[in-house]
Amino acid sequence: MTEVPSDRPFEQLLRELTPQVLGKVVRRFHDFDAAEDAVQEALSAAAQQWKRKGMPEDPLAWLTRTAYRRMVDHIRSESARRHRQEEVSAQIAYAQQLAAADPLPEQEDTLVLLFMCCHPSLTSASAIAITLRAVGGLTTAEIAHAFLVPEATMAQRISRAKQSIRESGIQFRMPTPDERAQRLSSVLHVLYLIFNEGYTTSKGNTLGRDDLSQEAVRITRRLYALRPDEPEVVGILALMLLTDARRLARTGSQGELVPLDRQDRSLWNQPQIAEGIALTSKAMRMGSIGIYQLQAAIAALHDEAPRAEETDWPKILALYDLLRRMADNPMVNLSRAIAFAMVNGPKEGLRLLDQLEGDSRIAHRLDAARGHLLELSGDRSGAINSYRSAAAKTSNLPERDYLLLQAARLSAVPTISNSTIVSYHSE
Repeated sequence: MTEVPSDRPFEQLLRELTPQVLGKVVRRFHDFDAAEDAVQEALSAAAQQWKRKGMPEDPLAWLTRTAYRRMVDHIRSESARRHRQEEVSAQIAYAQQLAAADPLPEQEDTLVLLFMCCHPSLTSASAIAITLRAVGGLTTAEIAHAFLVPEATMAQRISRAKQSIRESGIQFRMPTPDERAQRLSSVLHVLYLIFNEGYTTSKGNTLGRDDLSQEAVRITRRLYALRPDEPEVVGILALMLLTDARRLARTGSQGELVPLDRQDRSLWNQPQIAEGIALTSKAMRMGSIGIYQLQAAIAALHDEAPRAEETDWPKILALYDLLRRMADNPMVNLSRAIAFAMVNGPKEGLRLLDQLEGDSRIAHRLDAARGHLLELSGDRSGAINSYRSAAAKTSNLPERDYLLLQAARLSAVPTISNSTIVSYHSE
């Protein structure tokens, strides 16, 4: 036994081991629901025993054996209830023969688990919850806290996800190349949603949830380590790193929002930016181009600019033109309109924003962008109204306070600000 590290590294270790252990148990017993419970019990036992007795030399083997024993107990219980003694005894005998060593790579189990949790048959909400629980190693309480819902609500969501996996007959196996190509978009979409919710929460008293966005980065790094040949996997990791690199500069001393053009760029994580740019270059050379590669290229242009005034907006606009051809959605169109305004003037940008009116998915961001453009075009009254309208539509407190502050500033000061337009989303 070795000394148990401090709480944070200890919790991080358990989270890293969780998908490996769960993958082993599911592969052996073919019961995701029961296996997930067994692994959670093993993790709970580790948290209690390791802190008291010290950490075993091989934590993964310890957790795997403990989870196997929990599964054996579960099978015995089921045997008594269902009168399937012969079948269950055979399973028990097989389980007891298993050693800690496993003939298949643990990383493959993690990848299979990720594809299972992000299966297209699951809703986005269910996929996010079960991914964070099974692959991320977060507790139900931690996931509930991150999404600001009661723990009981999140527990029901996770339960429904496991039920969907069971009823859909999703097998624990590596998808075929065709299946993997089909499911990869779901995997990346779930990771993207997790990161975005952590970077700018949909509601709450803080601008973001760093632990949630960092968990998305960690899982995506794992996916990249297993599939470095997938262009969009490279692209989404680059996008996350380039975006997350600005994290420390996004808020002030009181947690208030600091827009992109006013951030102290010396606070940006330069090694992370360098890594993200290198990954972006790699992704763009891999032949096929996808939506995450293009978004990474846009983020790289923002991060490479020494000052906001030196941002290469014409290149950003050209990339948004390409992105719109692949993903013609309101958020892309909103971002493109802002880039268009930076190249062609605020009035041209306002014309494009008018075409997006009425989509509730971007309601407060649309009003916020309109406020910036109206301010630059000289319409102070219109800008004030747009800022206030945007503030009323957001449930994120720092965003709301920032927007109300802009309205108050314009109400108190008769001159028009000439600040750079802020791309008001998670770039």
